Amino acid sequence: MACPYFYPKPNPLPVLESLPLPLGDAWTGFCHASGEGPMEPEPALLMAHCHLGYARGKCAHFPRNDAGPDAIRFAVSRHSGGSLDLYYVQEREHHPFAHGPLRYSITLRRFLQEAPHHILPGRIVARQAEAYVESYLRRQQEPSQT
Repeated sequence: MACPYFYPKPNPLPVLESLPLPLGDAWTGFCHASGEGPMEPEPALLMAHCHLGYARGKCAHFPRNDAGPDAIRFAVSRHSGGSLDLYYVQEREHHPFAHGPLRYSITLRRFLQEAPHHILPGRIVARQAEAYVESYLRRQQEPSQT
């Protein structure tokens, strides 16, 4: 469950297969929680709060009076041919806040619809969904380690 204010940069960090991370891989990125513009979080915050969410009251950057979610998760519900169906769940204090489907075209390399209006901030969550898809597709191309 990533923080809803975390914007992953392209190109994840080297994969740590033993760490199951909500966005699939370890990503560097920017925190957009401050009204002063994006900032690059320190490595300790990156893993503890940006990647794992639920930073409300724990991270100094998370807005105190934020009425929105404090974590978001993604899951692939169907991988069929040239498309992926995802489902997202935004949570607030470990309870569902908003949820819904997203469809990604593997062929076009983009989502086929805009994020619903209740996903705020939309461009950040859209980038998180893209990062999740990139990690998922990379893992699908790796040879099985059994």
